[in-house]
Amino acid sequence: MSLKTAKSLRIVWRVSLLNIRAAMEYRTEFLLNIAIGAIWQVSVIVFATVLLARFTGMGGWDSSDVLLIPAIRMLAHGLFVLFLGRMHFIGRQVQEGRIDVYLLRPMPVHRQVQLAYFPTNAIGDLTVAAGLMVGALSRSQLEWTAGRVSYLIAAVIGGMLLEAALFTAVAGACLRFPAADYWGRWLEELLGTFGSYPLNVLPRAVGGFLTYALPLAFVAYLPTAVLTGHDHDIGVPYWLAAASPLLGVALYLASRVVWRWALRHYTGVNG
Repeated sequence: MSLKTAKSLRIVWRVSLLNIRAAMEYRTEFLLNIAIGAIWQVSVIVFATVLLARFTGMGGWDSSDVLLIPAIRMLAHGLFVLFLGRMHFIGRQVQEGRIDVYLLRPMPVHRQVQLAYFPTNAIGDLTVAAGLMVGALSRSQLEWTAGRVSYLIAAVIGGMLLEAALFTAVAGACLRFPAADYWGRWLEELLGTFGSYPLNVLPRAVGGFLTYALPLAFVAYLPTAVLTGHDHDIGVPYWLAAASPLLGVALYLASRVVWRWALRHYTGVNG
């Protein structure tokens, strides 16, 4: 590790600690934000409860296998919110002129955006996600070998990076067109609505759109299909589904290229 990299990591660590201390300064608000993060996932918990109590499965999947999909998606989402989720608010920061201030500081703009504040709600997201993952693993009939566990971890990280890639691309668009902020809200709705179900229960055209045009299937559905052996009716070749974590890495790196291009062409809040 170079001296410059070590210095950058120390700065990130110190700023993060200051953000956490600032968030905890108002204890009631801090706890409320954690609760809000947890409450936000109530719909997924209700879905899981109904699935386990009322149905034996969905789309040819056993209920225990289906439960892995929202568990992976929520854990990936919680990590995204914790580490990279401030990209959600680029449209607002552009409109408020904050990007112009970031450009004047001797630190990459992307890093400044991520260090703007501590996302307290991520604690609630991750608490619920971890509980759901424990429940999914405890009900699973799979043999959790070292290979499966490793792939599960890779799938969660890949899902986090894929979600980050989508929102980073939207953030890049916001630098050019602030109204693109609405695309992020639309994307968040799609993830929440379709990200926790086997996509083979949807019409083929919808499943194809959520796989190839907007690759939400690669966040949790396809990795879960690989883990559980449901790779015969997923609409993509097995190798592509198995490469979901790598796709997340590749798309995130590509989104950062888009971000840097958009930042170079950023003309300021007043155009």
